[in-house]
Amino acid sequence: MISAIGSAMPRVDALRLDGLSPASATGAGATAEAGQSFAAAMTEIAREAAQTMKGAETTSIQGVNGKASTQAVVDAVMGAERTLQTAVALRDKVVSAYLELSRMSI
Repeated sequence: MISAIGSAMPRVDALRLDGLSPASATGAGATAEAGQSFAAAMTEIAREAAQTMKGAETTSIQGVNGKASTQAVVDAVMGAERTLQTAVALRDKVVSAYLELSRMSI
């Protein structure tokens, strides 16, 4: 699971919401290159997760038909499991953050 999180995190760390960079938030006035939006990054991560799951399903079907080795099937299924665990952890964090924001007084 750690390797799956690590592969997704560099993209998320590089994000700047609404084109704001840390430099412009501190008042330095320097504008950095606008980063990818949070929604676009989440869309890309979800797309990659779906592709991983479809690939594991395809490999499993090939294994049942005798066209893929047991090792390939196990690797694909374990990759899909890591992807699913990462997606669930990410979803839990997003829901938790939303609930915390909804409890804040404005």
